[in-house]
Amino acid sequence: MKINATKFGLAAALTFAILWLVCSLLVWLLPSLMMDMTGHMIHGNWSQMGWQLSVSGIFMGLISWSVLAGVYGWLLATIYNKLCSSAVIH
Repeated sequence: MKINATKFGLAAALTFAILWLVCSLLVWLLPSLMMDMTGHMIHGNWSQMGWQLSVSGIFMGLISWSVLAGVYGWLLATIYNKLCSSAVIH
């Protein structure tokens, strides 16, 4: 089965954009809980840290991470397609 690399990359970018916005909303609404969860996720103590949440930061992160996710998704699908086309199926 061949994957359309462009559509897969776009789907990855859109998915990550949605996740980024949800995460940013949660940080804005529940900063302490999200700081604790971040610490647990990276096995660190972030209790002395603080969030620096701004509209421009949310926008820049949204664009940057979405573009990266799209490129990685496209690359993943492209490599997958190359591996599938070179495989011999019996």
